[in-house]
Amino acid sequence: MTARVHVIGAGLAGLSAAVALAARGVNVVLSDAARQAGGRCRSYHDAQLGMVIDNGNHLVLSGNPAVARYLRAIGAENRLTGPDRAEFPFLDLRDGARWTLRPNDGPLPWWVLSPGRRVPGTRPRDYLALARLLRPHPGRRIDEVMPCRGALWERLLRPLLVSILNTAPEEGSADLAGAVMRESLAKGGLPSRPRIATPTLAAAFVDPALGHLRQAGVEIRLGQRLRGLGLEDGQVTELRFADQVVPLEPDDRIILAVPPWAAQELLPGLTVPDEHRPIVNAHFRLAPPEGAPAMIGLIGGTADWVFAFPDRLSVTTSAADALLEMDNDILAGRLWRDVATAHGLSGPPPPSRIVKEKRATFAATPAQEARRPPTRTRWSNLLLAGDWTDTGLPATIEGALRSGEAAAAIALSTSAAVPEKVPA
Repeated sequence: MTARVHVIGAGLAGLSAAVALAARGVNVVLSDAARQAGGRCRSYHDAQLGMVIDNGNHLVLSGNPAVARYLRAIGAENRLTGPDRAEFPFLDLRDGARWTLRPNDGPLPWWVLSPGRRVPGTRPRDYLALARLLRPHPGRRIDEVMPCRGALWERLLRPLLVSILNTAPEEGSADLAGAVMRESLAKGGLPSRPRIATPTLAAAFVDPALGHLRQAGVEIRLGQRLRGLGLEDGQVTELRFADQVVPLEPDDRIILAVPPWAAQELLPGLTVPDEHRPIVNAHFRLAPPEGAPAMIGLIGGTADWVFAFPDRLSVTTSAADALLEMDNDILAGRLWRDVATAHGLSGPPPPSRIVKEKRATFAATPAQEARRPPTRTRWSNLLLAGDWTDTGLPATIEGALRSGEAAAAIALSTSAAVPEKVPA
């Protein structure tokens, strides 16, 4: 029997692993407990709004290498849209000030010398604080390596970092924040251009991947929950699904790409991040006004970012612990006030849907960063994937895709699952 790689979990980490393995002609079985793939990066038809919405608003950058490789592999390079230049509009709701951050294309940051490109109220020397963040600071919080005050912090760094880390930036890991900055702003505007999935997350990241995998002969089993693992002599011997037990051959490999709490239940003694932070999203059924920016950052409001899609306006609030218990109607009203101010709208809130994801990401603190496990495990044929593994990045789409690539690479290097002659 031909050796197989079983990928458990069809979120972006699992899809990334399956795509990488299928490209090498590996016999792959992709399973997920849910009846749809995508994990936290999913889209669905909302009956209340009568339209397809995303569970959340996810942003990637033009310089994300794993995103580019993945979309190219599944034939979805054209599913991301964004400006030709790195431009980030902001509105300070406290005083009505508006500006657009415009980093120049190259790595030499001359944009900080231009008042029309940098944050209002800042001076060029204020940006030297970023240099501290770019250096390694193992185990240290952001507030231990740079001052968390002033116009630059309030009007740029704090809103960017809370979105990147989904954690109060002051307590966030300096190394995780620095890793993102080194791959984006530190390289200039070209790799920092914002990119948004169009028309939906599923249309960009999930549906093309499933079609590509099916065409490659990958067996996809949705709605199949893994209940347990047979663990003997340092390896996995069987997969115990709700409806069947699958015995494993000696050369089979398993990539476990499930949430950290699910992985911990399946694997005794596995250390994983155990603190999480929520994200709250709201979708309003109203077409944006003509000329509305695709996204705008808000300072001093309830919403962090407002996204303009052709048929709706959506908002995201990260590290949203204070909003979880709020009544949805009250919350919708508060968020709509921010949206209306940002886009010059009036009238009552349009029909809306509030989406609260309580465990959206692990808390990106130094303590939780230390709990992230590597790809390899103490079971010889079992690998881990997920944005919560030790990717060196916060819980992002880029990190999830890299984790899948890493697990696939190790599976290929240690398995007889690769055919001698890879199909053309």
